[in-house]
Amino acid sequence: MKKNILSGMRPSGKLHLGNYWGALHRWLELQNGGDQCFFMVADLHALTTGYEDTGSIKSNIEEMVLDWLAAGLDPEKSVIFQQSRVPEHAELALLLSMITPLGWLERIPTYKEQLRELSGREIATHGFLGYPVLQAADILLYKAYGVPVGEDQLSHLELCQEIARRFNHIYGPVFQEPKALLGQTPKVPGLDGRKMSKSYGNAVELTETSEGLWQKISRMYTDPQKIRANDPGHPEGCVVYALHKIYNSQSAVRETECREGRIGCVACKKHLLSLMEPALKPLHEKRAELAKKPNLVRDVLEAGNEKAHQAARTTLDEARRAMNLDPI
Repeated sequence: MKKNILSGMRPSGKLHLGNYWGALHRWLELQNGGDQCFFMVADLHALTTGYEDTGSIKSNIEEMVLDWLAAGLDPEKSVIFQQSRVPEHAELALLLSMITPLGWLERIPTYKEQLRELSGREIATHGFLGYPVLQAADILLYKAYGVPVGEDQLSHLELCQEIARRFNHIYGPVFQEPKALLGQTPKVPGLDGRKMSKSYGNAVELTETSEGLWQKISRMYTDPQKIRANDPGHPEGCVVYALHKIYNSQSAVRETECREGRIGCVACKKHLLSLMEPALKPLHEKRAELAKKPNLVRDVLEAGNEKAHQAARTTLDEARRAMNLDPI
């Protein structure tokens, strides 16, 4: 029997290389692995830190889903849906919040980390503190056996497991505990060496033009000690080399050339451009073709929303019955 897998992404507009290699590339593998995949546009999660400005959320959803489809997500194989259009997510999150101790949420490492990183914004809200409960609801609604996560998200999945155990202990067995599907995910640093993020202004979008791609590659952080082309380099801290490890099948040779001072940074960057352009071209062409269909994203999401709703309703009804909240 097919097992369910759930994963999602916040709608932040067009995707960058970090989004692709950190999540989307893995989704494509899972989609073709024989299980039933639910891929979610996590627009409710986007509100946890972006509630003040929602003017671009609709266009961001369309841009992101177009990238998903262009990269190869197939609505015939996977359920692609919009979180806020399946109201069971919000209802189960509320029910689970009734049994989730406050201390469980406050100990999540990313909670205090993001409070520090976004210290200039007012995000000390109920929604932000409780978003791991909403994440748990997302996963448990589909009785997902597995969730593709990075190591930085393990604490959230562990909380989901704890919530499932607590619910089952109090009300009886309704939810199964999901497992982490850890994969080999290439690390894709941003232009400045930090994590690639639009909020840092250091991202390379999947849909960069050739000119835009070169502009970004040309200003990528490299080894500051390699001043001349024949100076020995230290590729382990170089953003350009990090991308060579993804796009260059001979990256080990490039590492040796760099360390021995047999190639300069400008030549290395130009070589990277020559590798990335043809790799990204099929996605660009597919996306341009899909963008000609004005109702495509809406139709894909409407169909996916209905499938997700049917699965989620069944689980929510079980949870309500277990809590004695079914009709009298």
